[in-house]
Amino acid sequence: MFPRLPDSDLKHVLEQTPEFWSQHQGVRIFVTGGSGFIGSWLLELVLYANRMHDAGMQVVALSRDPERARIVMPHLFEDASLSWVRGDAQDFAWPDGAFDMCIHAAADVADPARAADHRRVFDTAVLGTRRVLDFAEHAGVHRFLFTSSGAVYGPQPPSLARMPEDFLNAPDVLDARTAYGQGKRAAEWQVAERARSSAGKFSIARIFALLGPRLPLDGTLAAGNFIRDALAGQPILVRGDGTAVRSYLYMADACVWLLRMMSHESPLLACNLGSEEEVSIARLAAQVEELSGSKGGVRIMEQAVPDVLPQRYVPDTQRTRKVLRIGNMTSLHEALDRTIKWQRAANS
Repeated sequence: MFPRLPDSDLKHVLEQTPEFWSQHQGVRIFVTGGSGFIGSWLLELVLYANRMHDAGMQVVALSRDPERARIVMPHLFEDASLSWVRGDAQDFAWPDGAFDMCIHAAADVADPARAADHRRVFDTAVLGTRRVLDFAEHAGVHRFLFTSSGAVYGPQPPSLARMPEDFLNAPDVLDARTAYGQGKRAAEWQVAERARSSAGKFSIARIFALLGPRLPLDGTLAAGNFIRDALAGQPILVRGDGTAVRSYLYMADACVWLLRMMSHESPLLACNLGSEEEVSIARLAAQVEELSGSKGGVRIMEQAVPDVLPQRYVPDTQRTRKVLRIGNMTSLHEALDRTIKWQRAANS
């Protein structure tokens, strides 16, 4: 069972996003992927704002398995301002009534079995987004946020330090394994097309790697797997040569970015969302070992190839930080430390 998110994180997000809460007092919000990593953070933030600042928001959350969510996050089922709909983004039954906002955060990336089904991954992104957009139009939504991914850019050239929003690369259409990036690209097109014919405001967050409480530990994410292994006292397995470079944004900071996007005046806003503090996967594993106090060691499974530049997945966020007025962010060291401590408490 997961404990509540840290009050310090929830308080920080609210303090950094006063415009969102003042502009959207009493709104009704529909959230897909409500029991996922991003979705559950946003749900808990709304409930916290209702308690602490009388925000008066009502939320309906879509989840494939709300019964499991009730087991692992029972506190999200104790508040009358949050109700749940069981279903998949592709074919869910539309809830009744009008809605002011929609946050489409459903995805298949965290579950290894679902992520391996390339056709399903693509359909979830494309057909699911189409249905959610149709519902949003039907329900009168005037603010729509789509959580996309840095995967829309395809592989980052090793010589490119950071990927900006105007980077025109794309995933290889002949590689079935690129289903997630292909699906997100097609879904973004649908959002952009709908924005052209709607009076509402639409935002697209191209999300890179994240850290924080509730990070999936048994999925496809290296950081989560490292933390799982370390807390179990097992060797931290690096399934590669460890030279790949990543960056990690703490989830509380990510929520600040997302809520500021939802308050922005642009009719269509697409932003990279991630950290520019880069780290090699080998160094990340070593930091997890150090901060967790693990004695299992780090085991790198492959040898690095000489004279080959490491793979990179790091966003350029200069434009985003300027547009959204983003200041200081949580360091990688602090983000890892908070994530590990919360997970250890959840395991106890």
